[in-house]
Amino acid sequence: MNSSTSSQEPRRAVVVSREELKQSSVPFGSLEEAFGPSSLGIMIVKDLPSKFVELRHKLLSYASYLANLPTEELDALACPSAKYLSGWSHGKEALKNGSYDTLKGSFYVNCAFYQGSDVTVPPSSDFPEFTAPNVWPSPTSLPGFKETFQELCTLIIDTAILVAQACDRYALAHIEDYQPGYLEHVVKTSMCTKARLLHYFPPGPSSISGGETSVQEDPRALNSSDHDSWCATHIDHGCLTGLTSAIFIDESEHSPKLPLYDHNKHLSDIPTLPFLESPPDPAAGLYIHARDSTITKVSIPADCLAFQTGEALQVITGGKFRAVPHFVSIGRGSKEGKGVARNTLAVFTQPNLEGVIDREKGTTFGEFSREVVSRYG
Repeated sequence: MNSSTSSQEPRRAVVVSREELKQSSVPFGSLEEAFGPSSLGIMIVKDLPSKFVELRHKLLSYASYLANLPTEELDALACPSAKYLSGWSHGKEALKNGSYDTLKGSFYVNCAFYQGSDVTVPPSSDFPEFTAPNVWPSPTSLPGFKETFQELCTLIIDTAILVAQACDRYALAHIEDYQPGYLEHVVKTSMCTKARLLHYFPPGPSSISGGETSVQEDPRALNSSDHDSWCATHIDHGCLTGLTSAIFIDESEHSPKLPLYDHNKHLSDIPTLPFLESPPDPAAGLYIHARDSTITKVSIPADCLAFQTGEALQVITGGKFRAVPHFVSIGRGSKEGKGVARNTLAVFTQPNLEGVIDREKGTTFGEFSREVVSRYG
């Protein structure tokens, strides 16, 4: 990455422990540094429950298995009526150059199960992306997938509630007439929280040119004019986005093709896939457009979660906490990375559709979402 677009002294994300959050002992200064007007808009939470590392590895392994299911099975998991924001989505997301992204696949889940329900809210023709029922792969195709997905998302939402409690303490002290416990209530009771399991497909296979093997040019690779090569620059429009760190799987060495496994064994889950200790290119990862116009890479430790601020939280706090533009990049690519996939999970905690996020104007999250959609087309 050009030094002109990255900070000369890279800023570090604020790190807090889960216990500090539980004890309500995170200083206000740390919250300002993490989420305030001059922040990176991200906080890393460490010392998670011991099961987190295993759950992360399992679910992110499932991302490769899922993406390599037969085409007819994946087609059956797609939900065009929900604007492809429930179930499997591939090649439906428009990029800023007008083309459609076929280089990553997503599996969307509405997290109403956190409320003990498989149904979100009564079906809405205006917001089917929030209200469509979940579509899960059959247990014979991906045994253990649904259970692992729900267990990890539950852990992430539980942790998001702790972050929300810290934000509420700050807001109550700094925002006139702030309703005590408002953000915690939003996160804890939402039927509209959405999870997105992402699989960035490996770069194209090598090609033979002049008798030598060469790696095909990957359009996701960084260049001087376009850094956001895997996930276009955007701002989340919910409240708090929980993020796992990515794992990189060499699918040329460790095939995620399910025929390798005997379904007659009735496996309770599918074996996890080995992953690389680091990405093929160290430039790959999550980047944030900082307030001073620099681009800062943020690394999330494997045993931690990160939480980013969304635009709804910015509205709720009157700008005390700010959402920030961010993107994902593959780096510049290399021969070593030609068979490597990147898998990760994001959980978008967001209010119920009727939840008021701007009390002065009376704007609901549903109305706000409609405005966001019209803004970005």
